[in-house]
Amino acid sequence: MDNKYKFDRIFVIVADSLGIGEEPDAAKFDDVGSNTFAHAAESVNGIKCPNMEAMGLGELDDIKGVKVDSNHPNSYSARLREASNGKDTMTGHWEMMGILTLKPFKTFTDTGFPKELIDELEEKTGRKVIGNYSSSGTEILKVLGEEQTRDGSLIVYTSADSVLQIAANESVIPVPELYRCCEIAREICMKSEYLVGRVIARPFVGTNKDNFKRDGASRHDYTISPTGISVMDILKENGLTVSAIGKINDIFNGVGVTRTIHTATNEEGMDEAIRQLKEDDYKGLCFVNLVEFDSEYGHRRNAVGYARCIEAFDKRVGEFIPNMKPTDLLIITADHGNDPTFKGTDHTREKVPFLAYSPCFKEGKFLGEYPSFACIGASILKNFHLNKKEGMIGEEISELQKD
Repeated sequence: MDNKYKFDRIFVIVADSLGIGEEPDAAKFDDVGSNTFAHAAESVNGIKCPNMEAMGLGELDDIKGVKVDSNHPNSYSARLREASNGKDTMTGHWEMMGILTLKPFKTFTDTGFPKELIDELEEKTGRKVIGNYSSSGTEILKVLGEEQTRDGSLIVYTSADSVLQIAANESVIPVPELYRCCEIAREICMKSEYLVGRVIARPFVGTNKDNFKRDGASRHDYTISPTGISVMDILKENGLTVSAIGKINDIFNGVGVTRTIHTATNEEGMDEAIRQLKEDDYKGLCFVNLVEFDSEYGHRRNAVGYARCIEAFDKRVGEFIPNMKPTDLLIITADHGNDPTFKGTDHTREKVPFLAYSPCFKEGKFLGEYPSFACIGASILKNFHLNKKEGMIGEEISELQKD
């Protein structure tokens, strides 16, 4: 294999949920009118994103506060549509890496989990289940933590994501026992009538509702492995690095990953991405997920907080770019929408931005719209002189390989 690549390192940074306008099929998902980026910007009467603006952000949509700058020779801009049938994190990330998902993961936000699922979980774990509704992890501990601690039950809850979470006090249910219960839940949730994307163990410590605290170090995600071969698998098989930052490792269940750094915040994620940019010398992909757009602001319908989060991210982009070499490529994108001004608390079916920057680009421009997120993965393979496997989707963006 020829080891002379146009880009030695490709950094793909996913601003989790930063959609840029409804998909053509938004009506099927009851998401007509959603636009995460534009509505967040309107909530603060105009957003300030000078670094992404200079990359061509204003050409993607009418975003209040963002100017249309068509003179960006070092960057290409585009909108990407989702080919898969869904609007969740796993589906979006998998598609970026060439996997088409036709059967979406299920959510139980409004109804809680079916009685049959709960009954089976109680029978197989030997423990009573309490809760079974959508809630934030900290709030449900205030409501049910003392009851759980008293009787050794399992707090089951969900969110707007396809997730079943189980919380238990470590003083009553040791972490290994909680893991056992979650493994049982994972097996149950593989059934087609449930098909939940993730089961998460959420151990906590403390003696009462005023001091309960989640044990983040002992959290464990039980995810589903990708349903097909991904770009990451191909890179790994060919001796290239696949560095996962944030929850990327969990999204892919570790498949195709060669190294991983877990981060809890956007700032931590960008700190690690910039550290790898400055200090690490490898060939391959650095795949970053910045979760707080989604978890802290989208699902909580905090439009102003979302806008400020975008502005904070833009500042970090301004730190990243000056440290890039001509053999580095930065791609900024998203995995779905989560309009903070929309009804409910669910993700929204939206197109996503695509901003690609490298010091070596000389003819950057707006590229229009692509039919799949998978053009990202296909372009990565093209750069490393590798081919897609059977069943993978996506066509490369040829402009990224031009001299």
